Amino acid sequence: MKAPDSSNICANNQKGLIQKAKKIYTDSRYGCPPNKRPIEQHLRMGVINLNKPRGPTSHEVTAWVKLILGIDKAGHSGSLDPGVTGLLPIMLGKATKTISTLRLSGKEYVCLMRLHSVLPEIIVKKVCAEFIGPIFQTPPVISAVKRSIRIRNIYYLDLLEIEGPLVLFKVGCEAGTYIRKLCHDIGLALGCSAHMQQLIRTKTGPFTENTSVTLQELKDAFILWKENGCEDELRRVVRPMEEGLSHLPQIIIRDSAVNALCHGAYLAVPGVLYFDPQIKSNQQICIFTLKGEAVAIATAKMDAETIINANSGVVACTERIIMDVDVYPKCWHKRNAEVV
Repeated sequence: MKAPDSSNICANNQKGLIQKAKKIYTDSRYGCPPNKRPIEQHLRMGVINLNKPRGPTSHEVTAWVKLILGIDKAGHSGSLDPGVTGLLPIMLGKATKTISTLRLSGKEYVCLMRLHSVLPEIIVKKVCAEFIGPIFQTPPVISAVKRSIRIRNIYYLDLLEIEGPLVLFKVGCEAGTYIRKLCHDIGLALGCSAHMQQLIRTKTGPFTENTSVTLQELKDAFILWKENGCEDELRRVVRPMEEGLSHLPQIIIRDSAVNALCHGAYLAVPGVLYFDPQIKSNQQICIFTLKGEAVAIATAKMDAETIINANSGVVACTERIIMDVDVYPKCWHKRNAEVV
């Protein structure tokens, strides 16, 4: 046994977390820090923060990624229209189990909106400010969802520049918000009509433009690895899937609890080592090992205050198991297999 290296904790899991247990250790014989996985395994458990070009559909881009890497399974985290560019995280292989968490995460866009009349800047700013907060929105006629009124939250709407009928703004919004419909509705509120002229997605969940890569970079990195055995560039463009889960509240568990969860057990208080102080009951969370490996997506059954004071009870119920069984040793008795 040895003490864990805190640098192995994915996405700074230790930072800001509450320590529940006194004895913290992990066995180096089992598991592996996400950034040290063998390259073949890395490609089956990775995520690409892809900068989608204008033209192809999200499904076409995903198909190209599979073709480049020679893998059978990949999925994107939320469609972008063919004419829209920007971030399209693509999960590879086993990492596709985590796609739903990214699809439901917040998004950020930079949009160029064209007004059908030139209006005073002060009026445009005033009306746009009224769209911050919860809004009613009906999806456009051409959309992938049922056309019914629903509520979506606009977290911020910052006007960057106004020049004649052109309005450039940055918007942070809830998943499922249609920006072209937002432009249409702003136009109606202004009384002049408006439409979306250009759109770039600049953030989705934990991913930003700073770490985005192009299809050409992916292709070059893969060829460099195949021909010269150089992994560094491929590891730069394909990141561990755990980076796509860093936006979720986290619980870090004991080595002895890992395999039980992989067999479908619930997480009980004795298995908890660290936890996020913002955890709320019935909230979606992610469970990690001390080495930073994602074990499962789960639903919290206790809030943070309850966890810190509890000595027993179920902390979380697993929704989706990510880690394979038997990566860590079996450490439970059959009669207690429901909770760890």
